[in-house]
Amino acid sequence: MKNIGIDVKPPKKTCDDELCPFHGSTKLRGRMARGKIASAIPGGNAVIEMHYFQYIKKYMRYEKRRNKLHAHLPPCIEVEKSDIVTVAECRPLSKTASFVVIEKTGE
Repeated sequence: MKNIGIDVKPPKKTCDDELCPFHGSTKLRGRMARGKIASAIPGGNAVIEMHYFQYIKKYMRYEKRRNKLHAHLPPCIEVEKSDIVTVAECRPLSKTASFVVIEKTGE
């Protein structure tokens, strides 16, 4: 298992996925985000939903907003729907996925 340069707990399982940052050749760069799994296919892609507040100047209030991003889910990381995960940016892995799941942080 290689060091990915980020202080996260490495997965207990091993895999032979070339797109896995721990066991393959994918390098991480740029942004990191934390969100909830909206849908996931093990060894495929996952949809991560992130919630945030946006200030509306006219009404002097905040409104809730959400954003979804697609990330590659390595088979060595076991997650289910509604788990909290950390994702990191990498090169484009498919048409929509430029992030990879690196850690399961909560339930």
